[in-house]
Amino acid sequence: MKVLKRIIIVIIILAMLGIGVVAGIAINDGYNMYKVAIQETSLKDKIDSIKSVENYTKLEEMPQIYKDAVLAVEDHRFYRHGGIDIISIGRAVIKDIQAMSFVEGGSTITQQVAKNTYFTQEKKITRKIAEVFMAKEIEKNYSKDEILEFYLNTSYFGDGYYTVKEASNGYFKKEPIEMTDYESIMLAGIPNAPSVYSPTKSPELSKQRQKQVANAMIKHGYITKEQVDKILQNN
Repeated sequence: MKVLKRIIIVIIILAMLGIGVVAGIAINDGYNMYKVAIQETSLKDKIDSIKSVENYTKLEEMPQIYKDAVLAVEDHRFYRHGGIDIISIGRAVIKDIQAMSFVEGGSTITQQVAKNTYFTQEKKITRKIAEVFMAKEIEKNYSKDEILEFYLNTSYFGDGYYTVKEASNGYFKKEPIEMTDYESIMLAGIPNAPSVYSPTKSPELSKQRQKQVANAMIKHGYITKEQVDKILQNN
């Protein structure tokens, strides 16, 4: 019995060492991916190219309720973390373990900017680690408002729209600042899955996603249930 226990302990120790080695390799590979990416194109050049895009939309050109909706559903601790949200990552790891698959990444808005500007959308651990290093670099060089603005100009809104201005003009035939509360909340939910939530693809699913965004806003204190009920009932 004692021999069996010793064998089990040895197996556990070896497994832990193995995980440590694998993690170390992944971190090293992720860091190298980040270094290669930023050496090929500097962060300043990447950001300059984003800002030079036609229909680039500034934060002041967007309704406050739209920005609140995005923060509520994408990264409600955005203004309180340094680019990496440990709480979200921990929750994502638990869900991934439960599903035995890479189903949730726990990415912050800053990480999504890193992914949208430098890396692919492929769900691989090496890319996720590179994304973390890039997110820290972005946070070091730009303000939170600037990062939020970059995110809203590198997200895909479906139907070929890549900026808030393109999306509001395309879906609602109006400038971003003219969007109603109803339209603002709807638009905030589309980038999660543009091919599914685009109003032109599936109006019903778009409305379902809109309700999810509204509930997130209530949960995180951006708006009251009474306000949401009024907004959704008036359309």
